[in-house]
Amino acid sequence: METEFDYLFKLLMIGDSGVGKSSLLLSFTSGTFDELSPTVGVDFKVKYATAGGKQLKLAIWDTAGQERFRTLTSSYYRGAQGVVLVYDVTRRETFTNLKEVWSKEFDLYTTNKDCIKMVVGNKVDKESQRIVTKKEGLEFARDYGCLFIECSAKTHANVQQCFDELIQKIVDTPSLLAEGSKAKGARKNILSQKPPEPDDSANACC
Repeated sequence: METEFDYLFKLLMIGDSGVGKSSLLLSFTSGTFDELSPTVGVDFKVKYATAGGKQLKLAIWDTAGQERFRTLTSSYYRGAQGVVLVYDVTRRETFTNLKEVWSKEFDLYTTNKDCIKMVVGNKVDKESQRIVTKKEGLEFARDYGCLFIECSAKTHANVQQCFDELIQKIVDTPSLLAEGSKAKGARKNILSQKPPEPDDSANACC
């Protein structure tokens, strides 16, 4: 029997392959850590949470970071109330791509002008290997109008806080709260989207 809930929100996780999107999601939804293989196409998890005394159902889409899957994931921006943009603090190119690729892709495909954006610097457990400073992450988030936090999926540091802050901001935005109420009544439309099959002929080396 399905758990009762007051609002249904759609969240999307984007960023380069290997930055730890799937591991962050696993840490949040099950409190565990695993070195997961790169996502193929789009994965999907459900998480129940509470905010402001209301029960929320979160439909969280975890997208593949490889360029060959980019055409598969564009449609998943549609109707999202929250987007988590993830980079790896030990890999400069993942931060650069967040600014030059992923933020532009979000602007191109999103259908929700009030969608809340959260920038996440992952893998802070590898502090000795850090290349992207916290100040750089904060400055990008400020310039792009995003929330910001640094996390470690491996140690679970700040993972819960990351999603709590994102969810609270969504709940505090009247237009998004109204969407969450409407989505509850039409939840089959959101939860029945099956990830498209990847093109096996695509170049798997990228």
